[in-house]
Amino acid sequence: MEEVLLISRIITRSLILLSLWFLCFPSGVVCDTGNVSASSNSSSKPKVINIGALFTLNSVLGEAAKPAVQAAVDDVNSDPTILNGVQLKLHISDTNCSGFIGTMEALQLMESDVVAAIGPQSSGIAHVISHVVNELHVPLLSFGATDPTLSSMQYPYFLRTTPSDHFQMYAIADIVDYYGWREVIAIFVDDDYGRSGISVLGDALAKKRAKISYKAAFSPGDTESKINDLLVEVNLMESRVYVVHVNPDTGLNIFSVAKALNMMGSGYVWIATDWLPSYLDSKDAVDSNTMNILQGVIALRHYAPDTDLKKSFMSKWNNLKYKGSAGHAGFNSYALYAYDSVWLAAHALDVFLNEGGNLSFSYDPKLHDTNGSMLHLASLRVFNGGEKLLQTLLRMNFTGVSGQIQFDPDKHLVHPAYDVLNIVGTGTRRIGYWSNYSHLSVVPPESLYTKPPNISTGSQHLYSVIWPGDTTSTPRGWVFPNNGQPLRIAVPNRVGYKEFASKDKSPQGVRGYCIDVFEAAISLLPYAVPRTYMLYGDGKRNPSYNELVSRVAQNVYDAAVGDITIVTNRTKIVDFTQPYMESGLVVVAPVKEAKSNPWAFLKPFTAEMWFVTAVFFLFVGAVVWILEHRINSEFRGPPRRQLITICWFSFSTMFFSHRENTVSTLGRMVLIIWLFVVLIINSSYTASLTSILTVQQLTSGIQGIDSLISSTEPIGIQDGSFALNYLVDELNIAQSRIVKLKNPEAYLRALELGPKKGGVAAIIDELPYVELFLSNTNCLYRIVGPEFTKSGWGFAFQRDSPLAVDMSTAILQLSENGDLQKIHNKWLTHSECSSQVNQMDENKLSLNSFWGLFLICGIACVLALTIFCCRVFTQYRRFSPEDEESEIETIEPSRSSRRSIRSTSFKQIIDFVDKKEEEIKEMLKRKNSNSNKQQTSIHSFSDGQASSPS
Repeated sequence: MEEVLLISRIITRSLILLSLWFLCFPSGVVCDTGNVSASSNSSSKPKVINIGALFTLNSVLGEAAKPAVQAAVDDVNSDPTILNGVQLKLHISDTNCSGFIGTMEALQLMESDVVAAIGPQSSGIAHVISHVVNELHVPLLSFGATDPTLSSMQYPYFLRTTPSDHFQMYAIADIVDYYGWREVIAIFVDDDYGRSGISVLGDALAKKRAKISYKAAFSPGDTESKINDLLVEVNLMESRVYVVHVNPDTGLNIFSVAKALNMMGSGYVWIATDWLPSYLDSKDAVDSNTMNILQGVIALRHYAPDTDLKKSFMSKWNNLKYKGSAGHAGFNSYALYAYDSVWLAAHALDVFLNEGGNLSFSYDPKLHDTNGSMLHLASLRVFNGGEKLLQTLLRMNFTGVSGQIQFDPDKHLVHPAYDVLNIVGTGTRRIGYWSNYSHLSVVPPESLYTKPPNISTGSQHLYSVIWPGDTTSTPRGWVFPNNGQPLRIAVPNRVGYKEFASKDKSPQGVRGYCIDVFEAAISLLPYAVPRTYMLYGDGKRNPSYNELVSRVAQNVYDAAVGDITIVTNRTKIVDFTQPYMESGLVVVAPVKEAKSNPWAFLKPFTAEMWFVTAVFFLFVGAVVWILEHRINSEFRGPPRRQLITICWFSFSTMFFSHRENTVSTLGRMVLIIWLFVVLIINSSYTASLTSILTVQQLTSGIQGIDSLISSTEPIGIQDGSFALNYLVDELNIAQSRIVKLKNPEAYLRALELGPKKGGVAAIIDELPYVELFLSNTNCLYRIVGPEFTKSGWGFAFQRDSPLAVDMSTAILQLSENGDLQKIHNKWLTHSECSSQVNQMDENKLSLNSFWGLFLICGIACVLALTIFCCRVFTQYRRFSPEDEESEIETIEPSRSSRRSIRSTSFKQIIDFVDKKEEEIKEMLKRKNSNSNKQQTSIHSFSDGQASSPS
């Protein structure tokens, strides 16, 4: 109440002083502020330029900003290289952490004809003051208002000279993702600064597949009692990762209350934004009680490179005359940004003036006083060069004490970066850095800017952390809620196949294979899981598993344990563990023993294989006959005898009983390769035929799912199974054909009746059920066709439940150490039964198994024929008929060598090929002898003519 009265008195006095000011100085009179007046058209530079400063003096940030701003003005005024002798005059106003007072102070400050204003530090006040500077075209350079929404186009004259909380929240999201946490609780002050920052954090976490599970907001003026009630409520929740985004002046109360509630111990994670390092850095020495409260906290601090400029400023800080006390007290990272804000304004004004800018002001006709108004708004003037100065500010690029001062197109400082700190002992320890360029790293950000950006998961690194409770083990980040309620686990109350899950009279209330697997996995977790099993279903029929999974998604149950198949639609609303049993849909149908078939000897080969084998028998026989015909008398004779010889020789090689001898080299080569092919074919045929005739063959009228789809007979499925939706929606089977069956006894009865007597032609169910069913029916029914879906059984948890991940790891461990198989053998041991019907078509040997052999044999035959034809063609070129030899004398020798074989008839070629090899050789020898004699007589005749007288 006293604070309200104090604020009321301050506001009243301010209004009275403001009214007296306007009464004493009418609006038409222009005060001498040192800047060029509205009526002045002189282009000469002014001697003094007014700049303003707006922030709360009595605050953590204000105590650091005030001496930094004053020191910056002195440094600018003493630097002859900037502004060419023009002096900056600083006007400081105290906003007193009030939006109303801040607005009044801003209006009074604007009457001083300031060309730029430094501040404010509060995001809430910045929202209000931004409307004032928008109207008067005065750039507002804020070193402390980090609300991300201030960057919107609604505030064109607001320019932030410090990194926005947008980047800080993305840094926190990267830290959360780095340690594998999926849920956080946000504790924040309920104002523009707090709400906007946490809103960005929610967006950043969503990109990492994480979320804010609860937003714990409190008012800036809340007492410790209210904060205690808030943290008690938070402590009852599942998440143990807390992000604290509050003001540095009151934020420490959060941790002191948390310490009293034992929330700063092992298993808790506390992440604080930059407010905490700002508070700690501003204290010359933090008392030990405060540091004990903060042990293990992770915090972010603005990163500033250790440049010579920064070191020089730090050395001067301890002895600044504007500070209330000597030493390091009062300094934090915001002092660097406040100092650079003044230099940014100075650099921009220097460029503005050098480019011919005019520091002039004019009255705005829209700013006029209504009748009876005492505000005297008409005294406020618009800075004519405000737009040009704003654009000049946005294109500035220089190095300040905080680093590079340059703005991107969104008016953010380039290269925002943070130190990642761990509070341990009596101080802070840097465990890494975060930058917008490469995110988490253990090397300074400026060393990464020259390299390609790398934000992959494997490139993210931080040093080890000492967490609350003085432990180096990364906290799990969640626990079961401390509200006294155990985990609600739904178990399907099955009618059949109770080996998997069923009701029991034990204290646990349920039993079965699925329950034992779940209990075994729970026992491997490094923490206790209080739980209670709740049966789902009336016990008269199997419950709908889709509805069961939906109840988990609707928070009716926390988890579902049982024979629950992992299918696409279910994974969209819940999280499943690693499958603990493989499953898939199969078809079960009646089978009978196949009757003996008189044509069984044809079954080993497919029709294609029989055809190709027969063709090759004839082909190889023809090739061998061609190769042997000219030199082997056994392959000569009348045409009828030769045709019989070809056929007999071909098929007799099947039994290696051919009586004809091969003489030619090419013929022997072809025969050897062919006999090898025949050997392989004979062996394969014998083995396949033996299997067909000796192994019991079972047949079914249904060959698999394809034959069921094409038929119109009824199909049985298990009641409550996902198979109904799959058959109707995916395979387009009419729902009228589907018959729901409750238990294995109903399966057996429906198959015995058959489709003609009101039963079913086949049953479609998952493989684990079918194996159990077949083992209890003495193998009267079998699986026909292959398994046509692949899936598995898993435990269902609510979305983003961390227990699903831990349970998946436990299931993998059960599988690796053999315990999963032991549980399977305990509940599902059954008599072995050949579950697959022998498919004749699948057992037949096809051409695919032998085409390589046929290819080798075919190449050998073609190669042998090619060589044979070349030899015959060469002989035919050398051969000439006897009746044409007498004409050699009358034909020139040169013309006889060019005789064309095209004049010969096809019959002559066939006759030549049909001759024996010995006859051809004899004819060629005789022809060569006659040619030699003729050449000798011609030479003798020529010599006689040459010796006679002319």
